[in-house]
Amino acid sequence: MNARRAAGLLAVGRMALGVAVLLAPEEVTSHWLGEQARHPAVRYLAHSLGARDVVLGALALATLGDGRRAAQAQLACAAADAVDAVATVAARESLPAVGALGTVAVAGGAALAELRLARELA
Repeated sequence: MNARRAAGLLAVGRMALGVAVLLAPEEVTSHWLGEQARHPAVRYLAHSLGARDVVLGALALATLGDGRRAAQAQLACAAADAVDAVATVAARESLPAVGALGTVAVAGGAALAELRLARELA
């Protein structure tokens, strides 16, 4: 699979997750936050996270025709995913173990893939 196609698939996946979080924040976030997903402040923050992912995914898709801009969009996505992974590690004591592990694996893996894609698209 070429870098442009891989970046497009990641972008669509990010947008789908963002839409799911916007539409059903408690249901989606409960998989990684457990009971804390019921807190009203968590729902508020989940909406922010969902919107962020929709926008980043749309940006990544919109820039695929321009290698330099596509690489910059991938770097922005990688930064967001790396922060998600690091924040999860920092909060792991108060999160369900399976959810924390899954979040670190998915967010960390996505960040690494996006860094590689940024290099290939540039």
